[in-house]
Amino acid sequence: MNRTRDLPVFPVSPDPVRPGVSADVSPVHHELDAQGNVDGPRIALVTLGCDKNTVDSERMMGALVGHGARVSSDVEGAEVVIVNTCGFIQSAKEQSIETILEACDLKDAGRLKAVVAVGCLVQRHGEELRAEIPEVDLFLGLTELPTLVPRLRSRGLLPEEDAFVPVMERPLRVLSTETPHTSYLKISEGCDHTCAFCAIPLMRGLHRSHPVEELVREAAGLGEAGVKELNIVSQDTTWYGRDMRRKDRGAPLLPDLLTALLEGTDVPWYRLFYMYPSGITRELVDLLAREQRIVPYLDVPIQHGSDRILEAMRRPERQKTIRERVGWLRDAIPGLTLRTTVIVGFPGETDGDFRAMLDLLEEIAFERVGAFTYSVEEGTRAADMPGKVPDDVMEERLEEVMELQRGISFDRNLELVGSTTTVLVDERVEDGGEFAGVGRTVGQAVDVDGVTHLRSRSPLAAGDMVEARIAEAMDYDLVAEVME
Repeated sequence: MNRTRDLPVFPVSPDPVRPGVSADVSPVHHELDAQGNVDGPRIALVTLGCDKNTVDSERMMGALVGHGARVSSDVEGAEVVIVNTCGFIQSAKEQSIETILEACDLKDAGRLKAVVAVGCLVQRHGEELRAEIPEVDLFLGLTELPTLVPRLRSRGLLPEEDAFVPVMERPLRVLSTETPHTSYLKISEGCDHTCAFCAIPLMRGLHRSHPVEELVREAAGLGEAGVKELNIVSQDTTWYGRDMRRKDRGAPLLPDLLTALLEGTDVPWYRLFYMYPSGITRELVDLLAREQRIVPYLDVPIQHGSDRILEAMRRPERQKTIRERVGWLRDAIPGLTLRTTVIVGFPGETDGDFRAMLDLLEEIAFERVGAFTYSVEEGTRAADMPGKVPDDVMEERLEEVMELQRGISFDRNLELVGSTTTVLVDERVEDGGEFAGVGRTVGQAVDVDGVTHLRSRSPLAAGDMVEARIAEAMDYDLVAEVME
């Protein structure tokens, strides 16, 4: 299982927690609530899937805490388990169903009062799930999440509305990752693109941007809670504001949002994900180049390198656009790290198409690449396309991509040896071994990239930002010495 993570924003430990009343928020490792009581219902929320789901879960946790619950990401000792499901690919669906069934087993054994399933899989397959797993007490799709609290209260699983947490002290989010100094800011919902392989619009609908003022308030709350790095996420981050522009020509776009976030918060690092190359403008590049708090790192998913396959995928870019935008970015931003994702084995992919993708990856030399084999998603255009690529061929192609990228990553890391950089510490190492901690440079995103192993004569703590000299390079990781 994948562990998760305004008014105030509160961290959550594996132990159940309630919000404190102080404006000074720090990690909590014991049970508490606004009045020091510990008699609220224990609710565990297990999050599966992407970082957007993590944000949804943290908002649910905030609502639950604000209405009298003690929340946790650990099912041990819980009275209610909520599973926030993922329905993106087949393996994710299977993991979601398995997790729901495991919770149902605990309920059958008398260890739980109720099991709740929510999120993407329920949004898309709610009727089938209700028929197949009737022992689940409550199913809520994405559009029904605002009803979670009243639905739980009607079943006696939350206290009545006399609420021991005053309205002004109810958190909008509860930080619940293992690295609460790093968090996510989801700036929009849904997607207007119609990529042939993707079921996201079927689950999350069309693109809807969140208002700038709400995002700034949320980001400021996260900063006050100790977040040092905010990862900006959506389905297509470059699309921010375009839906609002249809109604108001003066509505803010992504550069306006980023400027407002920088002015309205003191978060040291902002990191941008899901930046479609076609949506990257000159104005945006100029902003990224001059604002040091937006780290020189960009996630630009291309999904393939063959124009023929990109067209079949219904992607908005072709090789020409990809090359152009990468050129703009690298010319303007020294030390830029580019990350991308690609899919191998899309229906109809020939050896020539695959070679075209390899050639483009080698030419551009993205510092980071995530590669995946194609997965059939029912209801998508690609599901009915001819030319299925055999599984063994997909696996061979995947390994070839990763072998190419392994060499590129090592070469890029080798170029960093001898340089000094800021490292955000994720974990303190206390085993007395060679390293004192593990962290990440601006070129390393949490969970998806390599890490930096730190040598230090002084103790380190998670959330520290230290200056370090890169001493050694590995395929994906770095070794650095903290400068005393």
